[in-house]
Amino acid sequence: MGLLFALALAGCHERAQSQAAAPPPPRVMVAQPVKRTVTDWDEFTGRFEAIQEVQVRARVGGFVNSVEFKDGATVRAGDLLYIIDPRPFEAVKLQAEGQLADARAKGALAKRDLERGLTLVQTSAVSEQVVDQRRQQLQAARAAETQADGALKAAQLNVEFTHVVAPITGRVSRHLVTEGNLVQGSEGSATLLTSIVSLDPIYIYFDVYEATYLKNNKLWFEGRRPSSRDTANPVQVTLTGETKPSHEGKMDFLDNRLDASTGTLRSRAIIPNHDLSILPGQFGRVRLIGSSPYEALLLPDAAIATDQSRKIVFVVKDDDTVEARAVELGPINEGLRVIRTGLKPEDRVIIDGIQRARVGAKVNPHMTEIGGSKT
Repeated sequence: MGLLFALALAGCHERAQSQAAAPPPPRVMVAQPVKRTVTDWDEFTGRFEAIQEVQVRARVGGFVNSVEFKDGATVRAGDLLYIIDPRPFEAVKLQAEGQLADARAKGALAKRDLERGLTLVQTSAVSEQVVDQRRQQLQAARAAETQADGALKAAQLNVEFTHVVAPITGRVSRHLVTEGNLVQGSEGSATLLTSIVSLDPIYIYFDVYEATYLKNNKLWFEGRRPSSRDTANPVQVTLTGETKPSHEGKMDFLDNRLDASTGTLRSRAIIPNHDLSILPGQFGRVRLIGSSPYEALLLPDAAIATDQSRKIVFVVKDDDTVEARAVELGPINEGLRVIRTGLKPEDRVIIDGIQRARVGAKVNPHMTEIGGSKT
């Protein structure tokens, strides 16, 4: 009897030790998915280009008298850039003015002669042949006057072209010709003087993948997204070194065919650049609206695990046991991941402590709000 009692006491002691050694359920933080209206965006890499770009060339030949701009400055349309020696062209202009005055005088004389002839022919003082000759002389005088007037206008243009002005508003490059150099005009190989690019607004070109184009085209046919051909869909641009978009714009152009070598569609957006901080040639990340607004559930990426090829989240059931739930992911929206399928708004999802959760095991859940305070 004593031996049996001792064995019973030993068994009870072992069970007590086993119960005392059992760990409590692990503590995890759970939260319900955030529900809000979101819009999908497609992202592309783009390059900025100027809307207007002009190569400023000499329109008349001659020696450069002065350079009137600072390299890299912002100029307005009509600002003076170069002065080419105008004296040879002013001399030609004076000569053309004299020729025009002479032609006008001869025309006036021919007109008076014709008027006298018309009066005299009525009394047969002159013949009809003389009147015809005087009429022909008047026509020739008027033709000479027209030629002289055209020559004067050409000379005036050449004098005007000796003052090279900015054709557009924008930022000018460096001067390529210094004072004292001889430049060639438009009659030969016109000398390049500088270039100007417009900055505000500015284009950004990017290539849309064929799959994205087909997806957006399908959404358009279903009435779930406006086409960028007909609607100036919004875009957002993130510059190099930035973590979130800093510029907004709108779609401006879609090409009429896909590039057969790359399978992409050349696209363009127009971006305001009031502070002139963006330069042609820069890269940027373009976000283009990819859907109409819809209601979605969102979670932080830290709550999402990978199980082979599946994406899963851990959901705490009513009895505090853990269940793995396969989900379909969408894009990032304001720092949270869109969950397309696999979740319900009332689900309690483990967002902190998923490494301590085991499927089918109990946990000690503590409710919190995503991006908010613990409760």
